[in-house]
Amino acid sequence: MLPQPPRRTTHAHGTPRNRLVYDRWGRFGRPVVLLHGLRYDRTMWWPVAAELDASCAAVAVDLPGHGDSAAREELSGLAQDLALLVRGLDLHRAPILVAHAESAVLARAFAERYAVQHVITLDGGTAADLRAVPEAYRQFAVRRDDPALPHAYREWSAVRVGATPQAHAAGGGFPHLRDPAAFAALVHGLI
Repeated sequence: MLPQPPRRTTHAHGTPRNRLVYDRWGRFGRPVVLLHGLRYDRTMWWPVAAELDASCAAVAVDLPGHGDSAAREELSGLAQDLALLVRGLDLHRAPILVAHAESAVLARAFAERYAVQHVITLDGGTAADLRAVPEAYRQFAVRRDDPALPHAYREWSAVRVGATPQAHAAGGGFPHLRDPAAFAALVHGLI
């Protein structure tokens, strides 16, 4: 029996100043770009990405200053950097963007400038919402406090973006962690 390739691979895109680190599942199909909210990282999407099938290539990105991506003073070029990352996947299809909490600002900026198949936004969620997440998945919703993040993302924090109808159908905060398979099915239905 031949060894199986890893389901998740980690990559970096860009220069040291604008490097974005991301995990990728799948090599073909429509790109599904998964964006975490402030003070989280790309690992919050691992349960959903693992549930998506071969009809898509899931990409969970660490935003600047989160996880392994380089911090930035200026975020104005982030939508363009994300577009370059998506183009570099060589999938030649408009992505589905799934944005948690404040990253909906980035998803909106991306959708205004580039072709997208769909945009799904999720509310940030509360401590009560996190209690509704099964214990095994709570480890993927750990907030990391970094005193520099509120300053770097001050413009994002001031914007309140509500969830899209697809996210409301999934019910409350962290629907992707309450039932990763059902959330993956919701995303798959948009492919």
